[in-house]
Amino acid sequence: MKKQTIRCPYCGSPAVLRDASYVYGNNAFEGKIYVCSHYPACDSYVGVHQGTSLPKGSLANRTLRKKRIQAHQIFDQLWRKGIFSREEAYRWIGDKFCLQTRQAHIGNFSDYMCDQLIQEASKVLQNNHIPLGMAG
Repeated sequence: MKKQTIRCPYCGSPAVLRDASYVYGNNAFEGKIYVCSHYPACDSYVGVHQGTSLPKGSLANRTLRKKRIQAHQIFDQLWRKGIFSREEAYRWIGDKFCLQTRQAHIGNFSDYMCDQLIQEASKVLQNNHIPLGMAG
């Protein structure tokens, strides 16, 4: 099987697999990340699943990384507060946005999709009388 090149969605450059310390320095976790080959001028990267070379999503710049974190913080409350099981919560994303379960992954979401998820998950929390908060 031919190895697929991961490209930066911002500048089109290939991404390279590096130790997390390449971006995080001494604060690095044990693991790898894909980083745009023009880093740090192009601040685009994504984590890798432990023990593999599989990215956890698509490369994202600082703005999108922050938006994905925010979306996860709201979304995770759906299963942490007992509205859904974790599996049901991801199925809910798929149903809500007409995605297959494997596509219902916040690490692949755009800024727009993160905004939509935040809006819809917030409605579910409000309908269940759970105050909106950014912490799970």
